[in-house]
Formats: sequence, C-alpha cells, structure tokens
Amino acid sequence: MAAATDRRRAFRLLHDSGCFVLPNPWDLGSAKLLAQLGFKALATTSAGLAWSLGRADNDVPLAGVLAHLKTIANGVDVPVNADFEGGFAVEPAAVADNVSAAVATGIAGLSIEDSTGDPAAPLFEFTLAVERIRAARAAIAASGDDVLLTARSEGFLVGRPDLAETIRRLSAFAEAGADCLYAPWLRTADDVAAVVRAVAPRPVNVLASVGGFTVQQLADLGVRRISVGGALARSAWAGFFEAATEIAERGTFTAFARAMPSTDLNQRFAK
Repeated sequence: MAAATDRRRAFRLLHDSGCFVLPNPWDLGSAKLLAQLGFKALATTSAGLAWSLGRADNDVPLAGVLAHLKTIANGVDVPVNADFEGGFAVEPAAVADNVSAAVATGIAGLSIEDSTGDPAAPLFEFTLAVERIRAARAAIAASGDDVLLTARSEGFLVGRPDLAETIRRLSAFAEAGADCLYAPWLRTADDVAAVVRAVAPRPVNVLASVGGFTVQQLADLGVRRISVGGALARSAWAGFFEAATEIAERGTFTAFARAMPSTDLNQRFAK
C-alpha cells in the first residue's frame, strides 16, 4: 500500500496538467474495482455513502463519514478525495476542527461546499463562505500534510444559477487558499469556459451528467478534473431495483442474466 504522503503527492501532480476522471465509489468494494480499472484517483460520494446506509444524502453524522474516509483512503493504492460536504459545521473555527480530523484519515484531498441546506437561503453569505474556505486551508497547513483543498460553489445545484455570482465566489475561494474550484451542474460550454478562465491557473472540476460533455470536450475547454458524484451508485441501485422489482411484481428472475458472474467478482477481490 502506497504511503499517504505518496498518494497526496500523486494527487497534486494530477492537477498540474491534462484532464482526468475522478470517479466516486460508495464503499470499499466499488473503490477497489475502480482502482483495478486504472483510474488514477477516486473521490467519495456523500450521497452514495448515505444510500448504502439507508439514509438520505447529507444525513450521515461526522463520525460515520470519518470512519468511511479512513476505510476508503487506506483500502486502495490510489489517492482519495473526500466529499466533505459543508465541513459538518457552520462557523469557520468548527469547520477547521473537522477538516483536521478528515486530514488524519489519510485522504489526499477534500472539498468544502458553500450550501446551507436551507431552501430559503441555500448559500452561505459571501464573507462567511470565504472565511470557511480560509479556515479549511489553515487547518490543512497546520497539519503539515499536503492535502489538496477543493472549494465548491453550489448555486447551480441549489436553484441559484447565477454565473457571475458563482465566479465571484470561486475566485474569492481561490484567493482564500483553495487549490481546485468546482461549481456542480454547469450546463453549457460557455459557462464552463468562463469558470476556467476566471480562476486560471487554478484547476477546475466539472460534474459529469447524462447527455452532457465527453471527457475530450471538457479537456478541450481546459477542465482539469471530472467527477461523477452519486451517478455510479445510482447506476448500481438501478440494476438492483430492476431485478428486485421483477421478482416482486412478476415472480421471474431474468434480470439476473445481466449480473456480473460471482467468479469474476471473487477473482477481482481475492487477496
């Protein structure tokens, strides 16, 4: 198993040039399979973890998330980025404390969002949002570990698709110490290109979506990193739900014909 320092160094180098896909496993088995497929880094998914525990997204307590991060980060040889939601706190000092705990799990990177979870005011006030990123950066620096900080602005995801405000926030997050910038749910090439230009030379992460861009198209726009969020977990749940619904409603088992053979899975996970 590669040392945490080596994984962190490799993760940072991935952000220096080119474009890479950062898929999101939801448990150790899916993480190991993705690493076997040759992906150079992985990222956790808050949604995928929550669903595997029978919870809704953003409903897993901090202790459970930290245990999950430790399992994934130390279960594969490739770097792992943590979906650390909003830092599990509002005030910057508490965000910093929680970031310190996350760094100790062995992760190579983590992301902090500016969403509040309150439909009436879905984004943290601008100054507070910036100070939260600044506090996360300070916590990482104090740890002495070279963990890469991604700052997310969630406007497009929470129903506030204001490109100018998104760029204002991402630019301020970069000034506050974020290494990578991320605005989930950008839909047009013009919007993606505008974000890339605004925060350059900082790398930009884009969320993949059905009917959206290809890897090559995003690379051509200057995107450095592509993640998939909970989409792989949703795809797995879709297959499970299809097979289970067929049994419950029709009493047949034809969906099993599309399942991976147990011999294949056993070989992949053999010690």
